[in-house]
Amino acid sequence: MKFSIIYEAQMVDTSRENEARTFHEIIEQSLLAEEMGFDNVWAVEHTALTQYAHMSAPETFLAFLAGKTTRLGIGHGVVCLPPAMNHPVKVAERIATLDILSNGRVHFGMGKGGTQQEAGTFGYDLNDLQPMIDESMYLIPKIMVQDEIEHEGTYIKIPRRPIHPKPFQNPHPPIYMACTREATLVAAGSRGIGALVLGFAGPDDIAKKNAVYREHFRNRKPEDQVGFRPTEHLAALCPSIVLDDREKARKIGLRGQRFFVESLGHWYQGGPKPTIDEELTGDQQAAILQQEKEAVVAYLSEEKIAIGTEHTGSYEEVQDAYGTADDCIRYVQRLFDSGADEILFLFQMGGVPHAAIMETIRNIGEKVIPHFRALEAAKKAAE
Repeated sequence: MKFSIIYEAQMVDTSRENEARTFHEIIEQSLLAEEMGFDNVWAVEHTALTQYAHMSAPETFLAFLAGKTTRLGIGHGVVCLPPAMNHPVKVAERIATLDILSNGRVHFGMGKGGTQQEAGTFGYDLNDLQPMIDESMYLIPKIMVQDEIEHEGTYIKIPRRPIHPKPFQNPHPPIYMACTREATLVAAGSRGIGALVLGFAGPDDIAKKNAVYREHFRNRKPEDQVGFRPTEHLAALCPSIVLDDREKARKIGLRGQRFFVESLGHWYQGGPKPTIDEELTGDQQAAILQQEKEAVVAYLSEEKIAIGTEHTGSYEEVQDAYGTADDCIRYVQRLFDSGADEILFLFQMGGVPHAAIMETIRNIGEKVIPHFRALEAAKKAAE
């Protein structure tokens, strides 16, 4: 059981002052997460997506965080691999250097990015990217382990060169893919790498995705393996706000989720800019999300995702982790029961105050993580 946080550097106010404040707050949150027993901090990579994600240089953020921590896992979730954006030689060099300086704490995810807005920034058509992403994905681990690399590919050409340094972890850090659609779960399993399920999938959907992933991992062929370190691991996104005041947590959390997914809709579909309704209660936010469920959808890596959660009026039946520590425990247990190996907590959504995130991290660290660690210890003792 792993408990982690994933960051987009999302914000409502995009002024220079707030942009800088947001990054410093994320560092403060991450340092508390290490103190509270979280396992990893993951950072996405996006370019030119105003408000939705200002985490455009995760390699810099993660290096800075690695220097301030001693135990916390350092996760690229994920490095985007269009060659003009991140050439495979530079990716291999950066990942290896970060792995050395963090004493082997790096987790290395790879992907292509999800919007034409980003692809076009570097001169690409999004629809043309997948073959070059695949070429880089297979090439980078070879660069990490071979004394010299020479590659004459369709999209990448490298004359024989020695590339340094080599990673601290031998042969290289564990490798992952960003996954939402069934096809990406099939690819991750078939290639023997971890799956970072980054959509707003609930436990039932995670169970279906888990079954697809495990089947293809189990039946993978040696020639399809990416890298030299098979990693069977499924991580599930879990938007959460955990406060002692349940209604306050639901108001803040559902407002943040609405902003997050409307931001997705803006950049992935060309929809309107996201909104912040400060005065609505959690129930009112949930009702709006439910009303918009069919009319307003967002696409994350080409998969249609609902923007809301089912809400019946009973807190015990709300299918999310916005509420008290007990509410969070119930929802996280469902994700683990569905096959997740790691929970990717998402706190840092547009409009969510820093203080609420800090209280959430502390509540999860003091109440949620110890609950599951005790269950894990009891299970091991009984074996």
